[in-house]
Amino acid sequence: MEPRYRLRLYLLTALILIGFGTLVSRLYQYQITERDRFRKQVPSDYTVTIREPGIRGDITDRNGVTLAKNLRNYEVVFNLEDIRNDYKRYLIESKGEEAVKDFRKIKTHEIVNLWVRPRLALHGLDKPYRASALDTHYITHGGMVPFTFRDDLNYNHFAYFAEHNLELPGVEIRVRPRREYPLGSLASHVLGYVKQWEKGAITPEEKKKYKHYTGDSHGIAGVEATMNRYLTGSEGTLTLLKNEKGKVIREVDRIKPDVGAKVALTIDARIQCLVENSLRHVGRAAAVVMNPNTGEILAMASVPDFTPGNFVPSIDPKAWKNYNSNKAHPLVNKAINNFTPGSTFKLPTAINLCRHGHSHQSMFCPGYVQYGNIKIRCWKTYGHGTLALEESIQRSCNPFFMRMANEMGSQKMLEGYELLGLGHKTGVELPSEAPGIVPGNRYWRQVLRPGASVTPSITGMMAIGQSDCATTPLQMAALVSAIANGGKYYKPRIVKEVTHPHQGKLVRNTPKLKVDLLEKGLSAEDLERIRHGMWLAANKLGGTARRASVKDRDVCAKTGTAQTVDMGIKAHDAWTVAFAPKEQARYVVVVAVHRGEHGGTVAGPLVHLITRGLFAKEDGIKLPIVKMSESQGDFEVREAVELPEEDDYIDIAYEQLANAEDDTGETGNEISELPNTQPILVTPAPHIPKPTIRQQADAAGSRIPKAIIIEE
Repeated sequence: MEPRYRLRLYLLTALILIGFGTLVSRLYQYQITERDRFRKQVPSDYTVTIREPGIRGDITDRNGVTLAKNLRNYEVVFNLEDIRNDYKRYLIESKGEEAVKDFRKIKTHEIVNLWVRPRLALHGLDKPYRASALDTHYITHGGMVPFTFRDDLNYNHFAYFAEHNLELPGVEIRVRPRREYPLGSLASHVLGYVKQWEKGAITPEEKKKYKHYTGDSHGIAGVEATMNRYLTGSEGTLTLLKNEKGKVIREVDRIKPDVGAKVALTIDARIQCLVENSLRHVGRAAAVVMNPNTGEILAMASVPDFTPGNFVPSIDPKAWKNYNSNKAHPLVNKAINNFTPGSTFKLPTAINLCRHGHSHQSMFCPGYVQYGNIKIRCWKTYGHGTLALEESIQRSCNPFFMRMANEMGSQKMLEGYELLGLGHKTGVELPSEAPGIVPGNRYWRQVLRPGASVTPSITGMMAIGQSDCATTPLQMAALVSAIANGGKYYKPRIVKEVTHPHQGKLVRNTPKLKVDLLEKGLSAEDLERIRHGMWLAANKLGGTARRASVKDRDVCAKTGTAQTVDMGIKAHDAWTVAFAPKEQARYVVVVAVHRGEHGGTVAGPLVHLITRGLFAKEDGIKLPIVKMSESQGDFEVREAVELPEEDDYIDIAYEQLANAEDDTGETGNEISELPNTQPILVTPAPHIPKPTIRQQADAAGSRIPKAIIIEE
């Protein structure tokens, strides 16, 4: 073969080899190196995994009456990434690739308005919404977190949607548990409220595991908050098979979400209803009913109050504004917040006196106590004469306790008060509990009065619960319980037990003895002197707590009328604390009222009404449970509470109390005369947890633009 033909043959062979090599190289690249990338681009069925939130556990009273439960709630949710992809496919199929050149610039709400809402409207499922919130949601979460378009569907909507499959990729109607409080505002401050999940942080592991993610609602007030870890159920998982257009073909797998634990409270719903209705006689007040032998709280009420159901799944902005602007603070549980105690502090003073050997001393009351050139008057300006401990409690004599406290000294007073839990949180299973204030403790020295010392006048005021003193109704209930039961101070408890449907009892709350006063220097004989003084106050002429007594029942009580400052105005906090019966006491009742002129005439009748209801229950009268509406509260000054002849709550006749001596001016002392002992301004806890605020529709989410409806 001629050389020239041989060269051509070689060149042709080389070209063939190069071409073949290039082909093989490209085949290797497409089929081996980039195989996964190209497989993803091939239209095919695929699976998505969805996280379903757990089901929140129920809350009941001690007898199984449901206070908080879950309903089936139907929601329309948008998986925004799927909606955008479906609309993009439509544009490509109908108008070509050029139609999606600037697709990223199209706002998500515009696609929803054009592509989804008209078809929802055909089936009566459309509703105005906040378009700006939807755009922000997509920018923040993409397709990871579904956007809740509607959360107010009923079962008929759900059934209709299931029957008429709308074939809308990215649009789903799902069933979610929704919190319900069947008794309205009853025990609202105890229960608290929940906040729906707000698209919070999602871990990288969860992003890998789930295509769509919905978190759990959580409690942010009351028992809903403190018991949240028990109430929250385990998450569920739903795996769906979808086609290349994003339409669901079938359900592949499902692990149903689990129900959280049931929390049983110590409160009795019937007693709670009695107490809350009793407090409706005044504008702003709190009450606690406790079993003195166990520390269990049978009722805890605060007025004004709120409706927990208003926060589910979100609260209307106007309602939230009303709650926040109401200066009566309906969201604050006043039963665990500060009041000025007034003469109720004569009880811990009496305990201190007995512990330090002053129980048998008598003291002459001339009607005042003098500190330097200052006279602090007794409420009975001409004096009580010579009194022993029991009569001083009965008649609530200021000079007796002030002078005895000065004899004992401020340090012993402080130690005794702290022994009885004053100035410290009780540890009850509720958030935002105030510790109270005792002159001389760390808070007083470092925050309230930095650099100040406890003078004799302050010690005297401390003995009668004035000046810088502050306590909570719950603290006083625990203290009075120790007097009622023979000297044992139990930690107050609001949770009885926690039971999981699969794991059984998680928490079994038992009585927790914190202090036995009989082991701390108080004798049984001296304790009986204090108890007898309280019995005299409620049952004998001259007693300031006569209006708290109940016929044929041995009620023991102590009143208090404290000078304070309320919203910049000089006012009074009216108290009555009581236990009954005297022997083998079963109930402690504490009532505190803002702007009540006198403890005996305002708080006393309320204690009477509550105590009478408790004994009526023991006698077989079934106290009613009713769905409660909110109490708005007011700022009126109550001179006295006149109870009705016929009591609607316990259905027994009210008998007028005769020969009751008013404790008019029980405080009596012009404490403004003393330097650095101005009555403190008692304010509620400043922190109020913010719920989920319901978003109102904006202009872009109100109208449905004209859209092309695709015929499937």
